[in-house]
Amino acid sequence: MIRGLFFIFALLVLVSPAKARDERSIKDLSKALAGLAADVDPAEAELLSVTAHTKARSLAREYRVALNPEFTVFLVNVGLRKRGWCGHWAQDIGARLKELKLKTLVLHWGVAFDHTSSENNCLVVTARNQPFQDGIILDGWRRAGRLFWCPVVKDDEYEVEQHYGHSGITQWKENMQWSAWLQDKETSDNKSKTTAASR
Repeated sequence: MIRGLFFIFALLVLVSPAKARDERSIKDLSKALAGLAADVDPAEAELLSVTAHTKARSLAREYRVALNPEFTVFLVNVGLRKRGWCGHWAQDIGARLKELKLKTLVLHWGVAFDHTSSENNCLVVTARNQPFQDGIILDGWRRAGRLFWCPVVKDDEYEVEQHYGHSGITQWKENMQWSAWLQDKETSDNKSKTTAASR
């Protein structure tokens, strides 16, 4: 009962800044998240959807997105903006979603075309104990603050051999170190750094 009231209150606080044109996307993403597994809490799915959409919109203002994501990255690269790379979007949206302390959904960090000029980073949401590839992408960078989402395996913008038509094979892979951060788990790299720092 109290948990339900908390979700309703949080939803009311977050919904007002969300743009009217995002309402359908919020509703559809909520439904898609709830459909990941039978044990996903629909209220939690809705809260995550509203929060992700709202945060993406606020980051577009905070980062002062100009023209499109690529031009904003150029402005970051030449020192005219502090943030605006795809990884910044994933990190800042992820930090906000971590605050929700999700119980039935899990956050992951996705990377496509790692270490290339086409690299993109995003968040992927799955149900508990569900593989990364079965999740849903959340990408605030790609549409310059209008949250893009779709199932990982249906993201035809990030496929193997994307320049030769649709292969149906996704480029998205999980970055385990950043996923550990999203899930508040300590990786072995972080443990060794913590141990070395305490000596």
